Amino acid sequence: QVQLVESGGGLVQAGGSLRLSCAASGRTFSSHTMGWFRQAPGKERELVAAITSSSGNLYYADHVKGRFTISRDNAKKMVYLQMNSLKPEDTAVYFCAARNPYSASVRSPSAYDYWGQGTQVTVSS
Repeated sequence: QVQLVESGGGLVQAGGSLRLSCAASGRTFSSHTMGWFRQAPGKERELVAAITSSSGNLYYADHVKGRFTISRDNAKKMVYLQMNSLKPEDTAVYFCAARNPYSASVRSPSAYDYWGQGTQVTVSS
């Protein structure tokens, strides 16, 4: 069992930066691939970035590559999403999630068993 709590969302102007944090609890955190997803009103939940348990592999959605960076600290049970050069289209609720280790997918929300409550990110133009 993994519990996840996101923080760091807020209102920022276009071109600005935010750093999202996800605090995890549970004994198995370090064994999970972790993902950041987002969901805008009327849209499906989509993967923004994911990081494997040892940080050996990183995955990004095409539209955030070069702007967002995912990282983790297993000792602190934390996952981060540094978001730079934010655009109004980045506005969404951002969720932290822990992937089922037996799932073949990294990008599908259905591959993730545990979810945080989400944090709102609003980018004004």
